[in-house]
Amino acid sequence: MRVMAAGLRRLTGAILTSGGSAEAEADLVADHLVQANLAGHDSHGVGMVPAYVRHLRAGLVVPNTRAKLVKDDGPLLMFDGGRGYGRCVAGDAMAAAIARCRETGVVAVTLANAHHIGRVGVYGELASGAGLVSLHFVNVTDHRALVAPFRGSDARFSTNPVCIALPGTDRHPPLLLDMATSAIAMGKVRVARNEGKPAPAGVLIDPAGQPTRDPGVMYREPQGALLPFGGHKGYALAVVTELLAAALSGGPTIQPGNARLGGIINNMFAVLLDPARLAGVDWLRRELDGFLDYVKASPPADPAAPVLVPGDPERIARDERLRAGIVVDATTWEEILQAGDAVGFPRAQAEALIA
Repeated sequence: MRVMAAGLRRLTGAILTSGGSAEAEADLVADHLVQANLAGHDSHGVGMVPAYVRHLRAGLVVPNTRAKLVKDDGPLLMFDGGRGYGRCVAGDAMAAAIARCRETGVVAVTLANAHHIGRVGVYGELASGAGLVSLHFVNVTDHRALVAPFRGSDARFSTNPVCIALPGTDRHPPLLLDMATSAIAMGKVRVARNEGKPAPAGVLIDPAGQPTRDPGVMYREPQGALLPFGGHKGYALAVVTELLAAALSGGPTIQPGNARLGGIINNMFAVLLDPARLAGVDWLRRELDGFLDYVKASPPADPAAPVLVPGDPERIARDERLRAGIVVDATTWEEILQAGDAVGFPRAQAEALIA
């Protein structure tokens, strides 16, 4: 089915409100999920609602929780998310970091024990929208491992995303690199399974460590595993991301000495920089414009597929989906309706909200 973004926001917000969130929190989290769908990242969109409701009912996410400031040491800020909804507590941490960066020129901020913070690019967009450069490293824990190490045959860590964002210019919108260190995000495997499609080649192995395109291997016992992107390079980046995000923040890594309760916990380490304190904003804009013009002028190998830069795919998807709507497969839609039922929001009302 194809649903307009406004209808999905209303529905998602209503389910979260029924789950105990204040209206402002429900609206923020709902918009965060729908914005992921609009950006083309369905893995982090409204298909997460069933997992959020499961975690809510199990006490693994705590509605109406704000980030707690643990340490304030000038350009160093530490926060604990207290298992609050990730968009809310990560937004608190980013707001404080942006404000402090205006004073100090550079800030390192950590966030521990946040429930699923969702599409990490949002936090890069908050920084670039404030004219700042940011780098984000996030690990994923509280549940079983999903990604095999290079040369390994079973999962030992999760998708561990990395994000780097730079502000835009008058000619070019902000740059946004936002990627999992696994070959694809786990949510994309969920989408493939729900749509009855094979996973892309070269991204999954079965329990014997052999290549497979069956997304079901991630949902059966014994479980298969995702592969890191780029072989040893993506694996190495995942390892340092795990440690930067957790060992510096006070949050857990996925090593078995830490509890796995079946939820989603994200820890984040981020660095924000004010380019005005370095070479200057004018120089940054000059080099952004010159370099991006030069790169995008490369004659495309396929005339129908011009050269893009980080952030372009999301903008293209957003324009198309705002116009035409967001496709939700039948399995995901049924799971969302069941999640609404579980928190006392009847499916008849749910279906009416998207009309």
